[in-house]
Amino acid sequence: MPSEQCSQPTSRYVRGYVRRYIGPALAVAIWFAVPGVATAQPDVKADVTRTPGQTTAKATATGTATITAIDAPNRRITLKTPQGRVTDMTVGPEARNFEQLRVGDKVTVTYQEALTVSLKKGKGELSMKEREIADRAQPGAKPGGTMGREVTVVAEVVSVNKDAQIVTVKGPRGQVLDLHVEDPAQMQDVKRGDRVQAVYTEAVAISVEPGTAK
Repeated sequence: MPSEQCSQPTSRYVRGYVRRYIGPALAVAIWFAVPGVATAQPDVKADVTRTPGQTTAKATATGTATITAIDAPNRRITLKTPQGRVTDMTVGPEARNFEQLRVGDKVTVTYQEALTVSLKKGKGELSMKEREIADRAQPGAKPGGTMGREVTVVAEVVSVNKDAQIVTVKGPRGQVLDLHVEDPAQMQDVKRGDRVQAVYTEAVAISVEPGTAK
């Protein structure tokens, strides 16, 4: 089945269903955590595993920043990365325990992304399902939590080009995508009319730890 070479276009295909649900509150989180978006130089780990009929790609990026100022009436905080990048962030009312924040607190953001593409033999309904990922801080604790989405798409194989090692699939809304299969042996069992299932997960976890007392 599709290797890591297809993970990026397939990821974008599935992300199309996800991105519109990601609120502005994640923008600053991703600013710190996603490589290439800022100069925060996060710790990035990536892994690709393949088994017969299935490929899974995972990536995790972690970044940190320190709260340097708090505007309590407007629920705004100023964050500074270890590299000196400074930005202001408005903390929405959905985030609990804003009053627990203190200047000097350390904010850690972990961004996780995973995509599993697998072959499903036989017929079946084309579909797209969504599941929310949400876990907020308990009352009285430092603000934080996890938010994201899991999207599962079942698409139909509409053509198989073994010479070019291309499998073309059509999604539940008619979108067509070419998937490049790195290993020719993985194409032996792929036939027109088969189903391909893509499970895309994206989540951002934010935690806050007290600053070092001086």
